[in-house]
Amino acid sequence: MLAVRYVAALLVVLLVHSLGVWLVPEFARAIDLFVVLVVLTGLRGDSLAGLIGGLVAGLAQDVLSAGLFGLHGLADTIVGYGAARLSQRLVVERPSGVLLVAAAGSIVQQALLVGLASALLPEQELPEPLWIGVRAATTGAIAMIVFAAGSRWSSGSQARRLSRSKRLRLD
Repeated sequence: MLAVRYVAALLVVLLVHSLGVWLVPEFARAIDLFVVLVVLTGLRGDSLAGLIGGLVAGLAQDVLSAGLFGLHGLADTIVGYGAARLSQRLVVERPSGVLLVAAAGSIVQQALLVGLASALLPEQELPEPLWIGVRAATTGAIAMIVFAAGSRWSSGSQARRLSRSKRLRLD
């Protein structure tokens, strides 16, 4: 069931990313929805899910980017694993914690991409520090909003299920 949800979320991310880049060419510089997906997958606490989720999302992002294939796959795998290990050590239940983890994940991903790209392709231009900060802030904010909405949906779903089961017992 989690794999189906992940694939559905990845398809939504691919669609929104493609639509965003088509409408606003600077969309990919400012917003990284793939890191949001990777961090939220990693925050479930399963290291293997963080690894695989990061790899799949990173490779999907590599398909859409014009860079060297595999860079995002490696960087997102590390971010997903890091988020999973962090959630195993710390309790991240508040949206503000998710904001910090996602922003840090975005910065780590950008640092890994810059390091790998400069080692493999020395002539490639580096991203501006302002855009790295903007991307980290927007990634953290979007992850926080998605996490809060998902938490609210899940608690509402549980309440509806409990209410329904109580009504069935009374009859």
